[in-house]
Amino acid sequence: MGEKVASMAVPQKHEEEVLLLECNLDDMTAEALSYTLERLLAAGALDVWFTPITMKKSRPATLLSVLCRPEDGPALRDLLLRETTTLGVRWQRLQREVAGREMDQVRTPWGVVRRKLKILDGRVVSIEPEFEDCARLARENQIPLDRVIEAARAIVPDADQGFTCREGAKSSETG
Repeated sequence: MGEKVASMAVPQKHEEEVLLLECNLDDMTAEALSYTLERLLAAGALDVWFTPITMKKSRPATLLSVLCRPEDGPALRDLLLRETTTLGVRWQRLQREVAGREMDQVRTPWGVVRRKLKILDGRVVSIEPEFEDCARLARENQIPLDRVIEAARAIVPDADQGFTCREGAKSSETG
């Protein structure tokens, strides 16, 4: 059905320290929030999300949360103060455990798809094809999206070693 094209691995499961930055916003438009999310990700945030909340006087609002590396905290706090209407930013240090991952590319009958493989104890435990690649191929070939996703998942990683992950390669992804 397809073949593996390329592969890059990152370290096995490990712990790391991250910062969680937060601020409450009750007077920003959805467009402005979206713009801020894009700016935060471009500036190095590991993840950004919004949570609906209720503030004093029963005002609907948004909790803006940012996960980042400790060294990126000062610049991202400054960005929040400049790009949002908040008057202050809270932060806390957190520990997280991160699964190992391997990024690879596989060739499906319709084209190449990048994938994220989650690695635990040296074994692939899940495969997630990149949505943008699958959606583009589905549109270009006028086929159902699920068909491309299923084909990308069906290609076995490291066919020469079953589902065992190779050691030693590096990737730039740290998420």
